[in-house]
Amino acid sequence: MDATFGRRLLAVFIDWIASLVIAGPIQNAWGRDGSKGWHLFIPLIIFFVQVWILTGLTGSSFGQRLLRLRVIDSRTGGAIGPARALVRTLLICGVIPAILTRDGRGYHDWACNSKVDRV
Repeated sequence: MDATFGRRLLAVFIDWIASLVIAGPIQNAWGRDGSKGWHLFIPLIIFFVQVWILTGLTGSSFGQRLLRLRVIDSRTGGAIGPARALVRTLLICGVIPAILTRDGRGYHDWACNSKVDRV
């Protein structure tokens, strides 16, 4: 069964909050050294790594796992693997998911031939 837009959005929100929590101490430690603001990207870097690695290896990010969602190949129903998870995550970080295709999937899923399904 396909996941609803609300569940998918909540999963991204959970992933982002988790990234902010992890990034907080790192930002506090490294943000005071005159780094000219690069430390502001730490939450995005953590989000990217977490979503890419977990989706590529387990089929779900942290937030998706909590909400019992998984990313699958839209043709076969199997795993998408690390390479397609990398492209998908890059598109998510570029805010491409806001563009929806005709079938209701985000552009990142359409581009990678994947979909989010309920477990």
